[in-house]
Parts: sequence; C-alpha cells; structure tokens
Amino acid sequence: MSFTKLGVIGGGAWGTAMAQVIASDGSDVLLWAREAEVVDSVNASHANPLFLPVIPLSPKIRATAALADLADCDALVIVVPAQFLRSVLAELPAGDAPLILCAKGIEAGTQLLMSEVAAEVRPASPIAVLSGPTFAHEVAAGQPTAITLACADADLGRALAARLARPGFRPYSSDDVVGAEIGGAVKNVLAIACGVVEGAGLGQNARAALISRGFAEMVRFGLARGARVETLSGLAGLGDLVLTCSSTSSRNFSLGKGLGEGIPASELLADRRTVAEGASTAPVLAQAAKAVGVEMPIVGAVNALLAGEASVRAVVDQLLARPLRAEGA
Repeated sequence: MSFTKLGVIGGGAWGTAMAQVIASDGSDVLLWAREAEVVDSVNASHANPLFLPVIPLSPKIRATAALADLADCDALVIVVPAQFLRSVLAELPAGDAPLILCAKGIEAGTQLLMSEVAAEVRPASPIAVLSGPTFAHEVAAGQPTAITLACADADLGRALAARLARPGFRPYSSDDVVGAEIGGAVKNVLAIACGVVEGAGLGQNARAALISRGFAEMVRFGLARGARVETLSGLAGLGDLVLTCSSTSSRNFSLGKGLGEGIPASELLADRRTVAEGASTAPVLAQAAKAVGVEMPIVGAVNALLAGEASVRAVVDQLLARPLRAEGA
C-alpha cells in the first residue's frame, strides 16, 4: 500500500501538529483550515499563530480553504472537533481514500463513536483511529511521542502507521478501534474532573483517587461497548488519561480548573479558539452509559457541573457519600 500524498483536514493546533509530523520527512502536505487567517499565515509565514503559536512550520505544508483541493489525496487525516465531523465529511469530494480520525468524542444525539459516524457518511473509505497522549505543541516541536493507531484492517493499519512514523513519533498498531475511541472520549471528561480538583484545591490524594476510579469507569463503559481492556490500559486509554489529568496544557483540564475556581462554564467555554471536547462529550457519555447500564458517577458529576445543576462542593460531597464497595467493583 502506498500513501504518497496525505492531506490533513483541520487547521487547529492538533491538525497543524499532524501536518508538521508528516512534513518532517520532506513530504508535501495539504492542510485544510476553515479560518482564512490560518490559511494565509501558513502559506505566507509558515506559522499558525492563532492555534499553534511560536512553532515554526515546515515550508512543505501548504494550506487551503477548499476541501475540493484534497480530492486526489491517498489518505486523509481528519482533525476536526467531534461534533463537526459529520458535516465536514459530508462536504468532502467523493472518494475511497482511507480516513485517519483524530477527534475524541461521541456524537450528540446519536451516541455514535467517530468511526461509526464516518462509516455512515463515507462508507467507501476504510477507517483508522489515531489516539493517545499527545499535546500538540510538543508533537509539532518534534518531542518524543507514542500513540495508538487502530484499524480493523490490520494490514492497512500497519501501512498507515509506517507512513506516519517518524523518529520522534511512534504509532503502535491495534485492531481495537472501539477501545481507542472510548479511551480518548472518556479521558476528556475525566480530565475536566481532575481540573476541578486542582482548581478547588482538593489536593494530590484526591487527584490520584479520581484518576484511578475514573479509569475504572472508563473500563466498565469500554467493555460494555466492546472494547478490550488491554487497549484501555494502553496509550489511547490510561496513557492519555494520565497526561491530560496532570497539566493545564490540556484544554479539558484547564476548563475543569476554572470550574473548580468558581468560574461559570458559560464563561469558560466562550472562547471559540479552543475546543474542550469533554464539555460536549460529558452529557452524551452520561446518556450512553445509562443506555448500557453502566454506572459512571464521576462522569455524572462533571455533567452536573457543566450544566450548572450543582456546585463543586455538592458534587464532591455526593461522590464521597457513595456506599463503600470492593475496589474491583
């Protein structure tokens, strides 16, 4: 399998970082961005100050605002927010190029994973999922990164992983697409919870407890949806969870920190330049967990905070008042 020409759809921080990874071996990359200022700055100055400031970009990256320009790409890396994936894929020119999905979320209304959305909109395109512990600015700067590339077609997955691999960017192949997606979607919500712990000054003990008990929620939900526990214990699950629950470089953690400090969610979410996927995923995940009979109290607490239905103190008290149980339960 040969993937000579790659396109990246999404000119935010992560999309720009992926374009930088691909271009780092001298490959030409076409980057689609909706924002005219991103297209102009990438082409004129080899920079994306709006979403990825400071990082100089490879001159091998060319930006465009026309999705039609990507019609002859051999594979497409899709890096748009989860709730916009369906509409963007519907605007793509017809074709069967493989799609490498990078959004981490669950579609509102349908409760579909991103691979399921893509299969509905682009049934002719094979699908892979790229997910793991990745801060965009570190990836763009060439710092060491390991990530999961999941694809039901093992041969295609290995070929795509080989095409994306660089000295500082190491994809590990998997055929557990569901596990890779659920790990990424759930960890975003749990990162908000860890940010709340930080913002409210609840201490490191509380954060460690929340990460471990949150991981238990991830595993319960993942298994109910057909994921494998080894995937959830790997880069796309536990690895990503540890990263985003520990740093304000995570947009979800930063959102939670603001909530813990008493700032209303509406104010924190008003900046459209950044997308905290966990805010959109929390209510959908709570509904999806209920639909499969899985208890996710931490996810429920985050959802209540985002909806303004409870205070930080109230949700903490509620979680601490839950009946004692065996740790593996």
